Amino acid sequence: MTQPPGDNNVIEFSNVSFRLSDGRELIRNLNLTILRGETLVLLGRSGSGKTTTLKLINNLLVPTDGTLRVDGKPTKDWDVIHLRRMIGYVIQETGLFPHFTVARNIALVPSIEKWSAEKIQSRVDEMLQLVGLGAQLARRYPRELSGGQRQRIGVARALAADPPILLMDEPFGALDPITRTELQHEFIALQQRLGKTVVFVTHDLREALLLASRIALMEEGKLVALLPPKEFLQSPDPLVKKYVAAFGNGELKT
Repeated sequence: MTQPPGDNNVIEFSNVSFRLSDGRELIRNLNLTILRGETLVLLGRSGSGKTTTLKLINNLLVPTDGTLRVDGKPTKDWDVIHLRRMIGYVIQETGLFPHFTVARNIALVPSIEKWSAEKIQSRVDEMLQLVGLGAQLARRYPRELSGGQRQRIGVARALAADPPILLMDEPFGALDPITRTELQHEFIALQQRLGKTVVFVTHDLREALLLASRIALMEEGKLVALLPPKEFLQSPDPLVKKYVAAFGNGELKT
């Protein structure tokens, strides 16, 4: 599978594999280039290697074989703290600190970066507005918010220090269908405004088709297909056709 060349490459997997200590291989010889400003969706069933791939990018996991580069530099050569601070991370159920207020959750990385109190306050207010929430929520705790509000705060926290890369691991998967649809469309508007490089994990083809610049379909730790949404729907690959058929029949499940 040929990857697009050029300085526009932000994340590059070159023959990357990842094995557990018991020898199980979760990622197999992955070659994948993610372009600046795109939303690359990792699609696949549970256990296909999507989340493992995501965790390799911010060095939560280290490749067993091959080389993974971020901005042209192998992840093994990055200072891990510096690397992670340039990568926002949003997970399902947000991972907010329950004993922190909304404002303190959003301000976490700017505080670590020793921003001034005035700059932090301004950024918290800006982030709340950006994700469609009011400043009155700043003093609340996560338990006092709805699921959709907590997920918005998770996105706000990930973006607070203005990282160029955003990793999102099924961020809307636990929400009710109406809230999930609202957040998907809000994400599209946000991405059009900010132009981040986004790697988005989902098992839902509907979500992938809606959000992706390109869809990377994974199965058993391997990259099966890498295509824009319209081309994905027309692909002759057997596994892609299986996904599309299930989507068309309303039976897409993992």
